[in-house]
This record gives sequence, structure tokens and C-alpha cells, in this order.
Amino acid sequence: MPPELKIALADRARGGTRGRVYSALRDALVAGRLEPGRRLSENELAEWLGVSRTPVREALVRLRDDRLVEIVPQLGTFVSKISIAAVADAQFVREALECAAIRLAATRVTEAELLALQALIAQQDEARAAGDLDRFYLLDDGFHSALCESSGHAIAWTLVQRADGHLNRVRRLSLPVPEYMAEMIDEHRSVVAALAERDPDSAEAVLRHHLRMVLSGLQPIQAEHPEYFEQQPA
Repeated sequence: MPPELKIALADRARGGTRGRVYSALRDALVAGRLEPGRRLSENELAEWLGVSRTPVREALVRLRDDRLVEIVPQLGTFVSKISIAAVADAQFVREALECAAIRLAATRVTEAELLALQALIAQQDEARAAGDLDRFYLLDDGFHSALCESSGHAIAWTLVQRADGHLNRVRRLSLPVPEYMAEMIDEHRSVVAALAERDPDSAEAVLRHHLRMVLSGLQPIQAEHPEYFEQQPA
């Protein structure tokens, strides 16, 4: 059993069983611990997570709606391969919501919020130095969540996360790429500097550039892990 599944479930102990199972499985799918193309067994997942089959079955239906798994009648449930179209959809949603959020944040961000963002960047740098990819990824999400909260519309990040499954898988695959994490940290510093200027146009431009950095590495990632991606039409 991948030990990370039980760890992820334990980390979410305050939520209900259905939500915890969904979140643990989604985290494992996005992180690649349940690799693309793998057949999933409800019984096996239930045993691994120490729950009944019912919350697992319900979670798999939600994950199908997220396009992270495919339920094929008579054949079973499989981890979806990464879809370039789904990555593009997620990028579109993320840019629209986060860029709108940072424009508002630039007009209302507090000094305390700027300090909190800087603290998250410092923690990311520590995670990078330690080679802790999982912590770096969580702190990256925390940074973008905090940006949305600064706008007064924290729901923007919730909506981004619902659409972001395939894009997040590319983000996770990018983490081991040399200098990737250092570049992301530098980009985050630029975002905070632009936000501190209280200039919505500048803040939006810097954030939009940052968000598109993930796509710039998509082709090399696809070339390195072709088995993880859907085959493109000839």
C-alpha cells in the first residue's frame, strides 16, 4: 500500500469520512502516487484507507467529474492520463480567477498580508533547500490561496482547485526539474513586490507571467513522461 494514502487521510482527520477519502485520493492522483493508466480497485483502496467501500465509490465518482479517473463499464476504474486539453482548460480558469483576484488585492492588501506572503516564500526556500517536494508544493498552493484571500474573495482559490487537477499533475512533475523551484520562488518574490506597489495593472501582469511558467515546461515534461499523457491525434 502506498503509505502516503494513509498519511494523507490522517492529515485530514477533522473532515468527514467522505471528504477525507476524496481529498486523500485526489492528492495521491495529483502527486502521481497513483500513476496514470493504473486500474483502481474499490476493495483495495478501501482496505488501504481503512474505510468501507461506500466513501471510496463516492470519491471515485467525484474524481471522474474532476477528470482524474475514468470509469469504464465492464472494465473498471482507471487513473486518467494527463490531458493537454484539460491542462489548457485549467490554465484558462486559473488565470481568469487569480488575475482578477490580484487586481482587487492590489487595492486592499495589508502590511500583515504582505508579511505573511513573504513568510510563505521563506518557507518555500527552506523546502527547496531540503529537497522536500511535497512541502514545497503545499506551500506553493498556500501562497496562491493567500493571494486570493487578500482580494476578499477566497472562494476564487476554491474554484481554481476544482478545475486544476490535470494542471496540478504537470506542476508536480515539474518540481524535480533543475532550477524549477528556485525560479518559482523568484517569481513569487516578484509577485509580492508588484502587489506591494498597489498597482493592479503591474500586479496582474507579473502574476499572469508567473502562472504561464508552468506551460513553458509542458513539452519537456511530456517528452520525459510520455506514458503519463494521452496520445495526441496524428
